[in-house]
Amino acid sequence: MNRLTFIFVVLAVGVYLLMSSLYTVSEVEQVIITQFGKPVGTPVTSAGLKIKLPFIQEVNPIDKRVLEWDGNPSDMPTKDKLYISVDLFARWRITEPLQYFLRLRDERSAQSRLDDILGSETRNAVAKHELIEIIRTTKDRVPLRDALLTEAERDLDMGLLVPIQKGRKLVEQEIFAAAAEKVRVFGIELLDIRFKRINYNESVRPKIYDRMISERRQIAERFLSEGNGEAARIRGNRVRDLNKIQSEAYRKVEEIRGVADAKATEIYASAYNQSPEAVEFYEFTRTMQSYKFIIADNTTLVLSTSSDLFKFLKGMSPDDEVDPSIIDASARAR
Repeated sequence: MNRLTFIFVVLAVGVYLLMSSLYTVSEVEQVIITQFGKPVGTPVTSAGLKIKLPFIQEVNPIDKRVLEWDGNPSDMPTKDKLYISVDLFARWRITEPLQYFLRLRDERSAQSRLDDILGSETRNAVAKHELIEIIRTTKDRVPLRDALLTEAERDLDMGLLVPIQKGRKLVEQEIFAAAAEKVRVFGIELLDIRFKRINYNESVRPKIYDRMISERRQIAERFLSEGNGEAARIRGNRVRDLNKIQSEAYRKVEEIRGVADAKATEIYASAYNQSPEAVEFYEFTRTMQSYKFIIADNTTLVLSTSSDLFKFLKGMSPDDEVDPSIIDASARAR
């Protein structure tokens, strides 16, 4: 009975020692073997069943897949002094497991170190570039513009994007190049880095909105000014055309009146030049007509006795029938 117990104990210890000396490595990981806390041998990168010294050696698995880093949004200033909130993400993997283990030990430490390095390089890159450089994807992309305001914006140089030299893609490449060099000493390969989201800081948004409102107000004022100018031009043309029409009408009236007076004079001349009696009668009638225009109520005339206007009044006898107004005027003339 004691012998069976001894055999059972020996088998149990043997199994335990065997199990303690065997370990497996999966396809998605690599292993560092440590002895009393210090790495021994080379990293195990091939998958399968492996052997180690029991008790004194430990297995430290390290992931060899592509890992994700997703930083927290951070506020930072651009070159044109605008504060923006930048949200960044990156992809990385462990290419030198021994160096990684000696410097960082685990993935939590690696994520913390990536936070520091990528955050610092992102802040440096953003501070060196204008906001438009970070917002625009590439320098060759043409922005959409309001078709109704295109002419006004072109004339006022408003709503136009300032010239850029790089664009967001090249800024990302700058951050990637600077950060990849710094993380390489930790046995890490940085694979990619991208801006996930870029927003205005809450304190900056009112200023941006005010600037947009100011630009639109300037466009509206320009439209109003152009409208007032066009209205003034139309009113000026109306006055000019009206004056032109009136002057042409007046000229036409005077031409017609002149032709009519000439015709009337011609008719009078042909009518009253037929005999000396007709000429004398014409002089008499024209003189009588002139009295109607010259003499009115309360009119006082001072005429010479040799005046042509007075010669017909002077030759009249009291028995002649004349217009009472003419007699009254004649009496006042005497």
